[in-house]
Amino acid sequence: MLKTYNYKELTADQLQQLLDRNTDPNHAIQDTVSQIIQEVRTHGDQALKAYAKQFDKVDLEKLYLDAEEIEELAMGISRDQMRALEIAFQNIYKFHQTQLKRERVVETMPGVKCWREVRPIEKVGLYIPGGSAVLPSTLLMLGIPAKIAGCKEIIVCSPPQNNGKINGFVAYCLRLLKIEKIYLVGGAQAVAAMAFGTESIPKVNKIFGPGNQFVTKAKSIVQGISDVSIDMPAGPSEVLVIADDSANPAYVAADLLAQAEHGIDSQAILVCTDETIANAVEKEVESQLQVLPRRELAEKAMDNSYIILADSLEEAMQFSNAYAPEHLILETNEWKPLINKVLNAGSVFLGHLTPESAGDYASGTNHTLPTSGYARSYSGVSVDSFVKKITFQQIDEQGLQQIGSTVEILAELEGLQAHKNAVSIRLKDQK
Repeated sequence: MLKTYNYKELTADQLQQLLDRNTDPNHAIQDTVSQIIQEVRTHGDQALKAYAKQFDKVDLEKLYLDAEEIEELAMGISRDQMRALEIAFQNIYKFHQTQLKRERVVETMPGVKCWREVRPIEKVGLYIPGGSAVLPSTLLMLGIPAKIAGCKEIIVCSPPQNNGKINGFVAYCLRLLKIEKIYLVGGAQAVAAMAFGTESIPKVNKIFGPGNQFVTKAKSIVQGISDVSIDMPAGPSEVLVIADDSANPAYVAADLLAQAEHGIDSQAILVCTDETIANAVEKEVESQLQVLPRRELAEKAMDNSYIILADSLEEAMQFSNAYAPEHLILETNEWKPLINKVLNAGSVFLGHLTPESAGDYASGTNHTLPTSGYARSYSGVSVDSFVKKITFQQIDEQGLQQIGSTVEILAELEGLQAHKNAVSIRLKDQK
């Protein structure tokens, strides 16, 4: 099932093929998504209801649930389940609350003061996947930093279930977040609705949330054709595990399968310095697969995954940084020296007792992370994702005397006379 490659024997082309994932060579996904976006822009709610019938197999009378309906669904889950969601909420809130910091005023020269102030993005859209798996944890991961940031309007979209409602766990998270409406829209059509607005769904300033390749493509398209920005490209989930002879094969297999069960386009990579451990992991994967409820999905994802045999942890880190995984797990006793070697990764899990699923749910860090190699240039979602940082400056008489001639000279050498005059006229008044 898992193909095995020796790192030092890979040609440049073979290596690149392993690093590439979730490509759309024939533009089939882009063409489909572009059509969906155009339909939503043109026909609004009518298109959304038609897509709900086509993709979600449900006829919707209205496109949202209100506070009363959310409360009824939320109260349908058990007390233990409520408590688990509350603990996750508290940990995620505690971690993210520290990210909202006031910066100090800097006096760059006497009388010249500069600083930045934080302002929330006013209207944000949160996409909560709900296809083969319902993800209330994603609502917490997006809703909590949005609330901490102070966003005035938070629009939540998630696909409807067969009964035209949402999962009770998602409803309870809405209750924890004090969000009183959720829109029953999924896929690329949800992204289009939030980007352009419909009769029911308000247009937002920025769209957040992971999804399949169609959702990811929709986010990239609307960012290019509207004034809406996105958090990052966050598509099918992926994990890369680095393991040596100290690793427990059962732990490694469980971590690989935890990603594989997300969906058939997920990817789970093992980079191992010990062939005996690698072989043991393969056997464990086969064994653990047998009892997974989502076995069929996980098996297909594992067919799209592979093992890399490396000569050393240093070599393993070279491959990992080239791959730039969404999740990186260092299942080795020697994880401390590797921390400084991590250049490209969405989130990192250290040692044998730190499963990636802890970060997915309740450790406190955010699980909305860049995939498909975008960890080379993107960070995961944080409170910073939901705010703008605006610069301020204030110059007094002393400051104008200090900086005035510098600005005049620079404006003149660039041939911008009005820029120079804006300073000169003030300096003249001070004489």
